Amino acid sequence: MNKLYDKYPGYLTEYMAKCESGEILIGQELMQMLSIMAGYLERPDALYDTFQSEIIFDTADSHKRIKFIEKECKHYEAPFAGKPFILTLRQKAFIEAFYSFKIFDKEINKWVRLYQEYLMLIARKCGKSPLVAAMDLAEWFCGEMGTKILCASNDYAQADIMFQAINAMREESPSLAKVTRKNIKGIFFGNPKQKKKKGKFSYQNKGCILKISAKAGAKEGRNIKVGSVDEVHEMKDNSLVMPIRQALSTQDEPIYGEITTEGFVRDGYLDERLKEARKVLRGELERPRWLIWLHTQDSEEEIWQDERTWVKSNPDLGVIKKWSFLRQMVEEAKESSATRAFVLSKDFNLPQSESTAWLPQSYIVNLETFDLKDFTGAFYISGNDFAETTDLCASTILLKKPGDKKTYFHTHYWIPESKLEMSPDDVDYRQWEREGWLTIVDGNSVDSSLVAEWHYELLKEYDLKPFKSGYDNRFAKDFQNKYLEIFGDKITVNIPQDFKVINNPMRTLEADMRDKLVVYQNNPVCYWCFCNTGITLDKLGRIMPAKMETSKRIDGTVAKIIAYATLEWHRSEFMSLIK
Repeated sequence: MNKLYDKYPGYLTEYMAKCESGEILIGQELMQMLSIMAGYLERPDALYDTFQSEIIFDTADSHKRIKFIEKECKHYEAPFAGKPFILTLRQKAFIEAFYSFKIFDKEINKWVRLYQEYLMLIARKCGKSPLVAAMDLAEWFCGEMGTKILCASNDYAQADIMFQAINAMREESPSLAKVTRKNIKGIFFGNPKQKKKKGKFSYQNKGCILKISAKAGAKEGRNIKVGSVDEVHEMKDNSLVMPIRQALSTQDEPIYGEITTEGFVRDGYLDERLKEARKVLRGELERPRWLIWLHTQDSEEEIWQDERTWVKSNPDLGVIKKWSFLRQMVEEAKESSATRAFVLSKDFNLPQSESTAWLPQSYIVNLETFDLKDFTGAFYISGNDFAETTDLCASTILLKKPGDKKTYFHTHYWIPESKLEMSPDDVDYRQWEREGWLTIVDGNSVDSSLVAEWHYELLKEYDLKPFKSGYDNRFAKDFQNKYLEIFGDKITVNIPQDFKVINNPMRTLEADMRDKLVVYQNNPVCYWCFCNTGITLDKLGRIMPAKMETSKRIDGTVAKIIAYATLEWHRSEFMSLIK
């Protein structure tokens, strides 16, 4: 591509040449896009059948915006706050690529941008929101009069990030602030303090910058020139983006941009967009007006084997994002399945399934056991999972010894007789019953009061006394009533099954499993539940248990996490009882 640089000197061809030579390392998907654009430069008639026009490469519009960004825009967050927004070669190449390829539009009788929309997939903390904010601000000032820009995302807070980035850059520049104003509705041209009454930078210009979320109503009926959508990985469908794309339909040169990292919503909007994008890159689908800019790894293996490849998904590593930060995250990912899933998705753009395996086999296998008689007279904390949909019920009691870091679990399970023949599980429930790990009950469901009665049997036989009993309140009414009858008030504890509550105890249990501090009596049902357990993450990286397969059961795992959550809430009081 050096020959292209000689013929079309600019940021894009310089970037192409350095990527081809290996001086800049990029993934194959971005290289495919660069090859498509190189083809346009080599063969200006490449799209003639589609547009009845050759392609020209004119950098005037792109360089005007690049110059505006570097002259007028300043960073607004530490550690770069107040410093000029000096674009990297990669950022300049992207802007030049989007603005410089032109075709002649016979409908309006003028040359227009080839690209009308773009998709940028890039790792977190690589400056995507500030870049698009600067591009939007540049378009607002450098573009035509009356330009309306809409910042959008799945929720209002995320949409506000881009909007506030634009406003912060506007405020940092005295010349921009002088001719603009902001109120609760948006950002507008014209300033009460200025004397100028007419022209592009006065009240006469009705252009504006607004924000909207997927949850907001009244998304229809707008007329905009620029629609920028942030973090599309959180969207389950196209209900936000389609009204925005329709709102661009009157424009000669609309701009629709999507910027995102990978996420944890599978079969959602981003997955569908990426399927289409990759078909375009492979030449299986024609979308010539779509600039697809994917900063992705070529494999997971290269992440663990060669840190030099990290720049494929983190293109400005060492300039914007710190090497030390990413090294630390990778090291943590080696020790924690939750961190691993989050890092692979958010730092390396590798999609993670909704349910990623939680524990490796080495963590789960523990042949150590104990005799319940050793805890005679002790207090315990219990975790109870009453899962109507899976028809398996689990109750575990958590025991501690003085001066011993280990946690000891004694767990029992119940399943209805009627579910055995229908069960798709490849396990022998009747053998587990013979071994004493499980009880098969008559009927179609498990009465949760049976769990309370099991706890009463532990009291009678071993003098084991419940200090606190945690439960998920969905199907626990009978359990609560029976527990109150047997043990009295203020013992049962409702443990909500949400990311905020479950994240910490689940991580703590994982760490203890890793360090062999969890003794679960080599219970085969517990082992099976551990193997079936995956994790699902929210956008903050918090975790919850999930089934690896729909038919598999994880009730024993959930009961133990509930026990750990209950212990977390009442640790000091409980540990004072351990003698």
